[in-house]
Amino acid sequence: MLFGIFGVIALALAVVGVYGVKAYAVERRTREIGIRIALGADRSDVFGLIMKQGALQTAVAVGAGLALSLLVGQVLASVLYQVSPLDPVALGVSTLVLTGATLAACFFPARRATRVSPTTALRAE
Repeated sequence: MLFGIFGVIALALAVVGVYGVKAYAVERRTREIGIRIALGADRSDVFGLIMKQGALQTAVAVGAGLALSLLVGQVLASVLYQVSPLDPVALGVSTLVLTGATLAACFFPARRATRVSPTTALRAE
């Protein structure tokens, strides 16, 4: 039960961190997004751009995390008691949960990017 609570807290901190980084990146690109919209980009294109970048970063991070977990699992196999370090259910569920949480954290900054007014973005600097 205690490990579950710690896991939920760690997941919440990870989501807040990803949201903060993505929101900052979108804020820094406000002028670029405003120019894209002024030149005729659909708001769905801007949303797709931000989400695609978030998905790419998530895929790289999940791939590295899976590789490291497999390596560390082999090292810790002697310490684990009646638990396989290559448990496909645990690895699959954790991958899906982390991927879903990360993409949900990217959703709100991407949605905010679609609401950028071109005139306000160009006047901001």
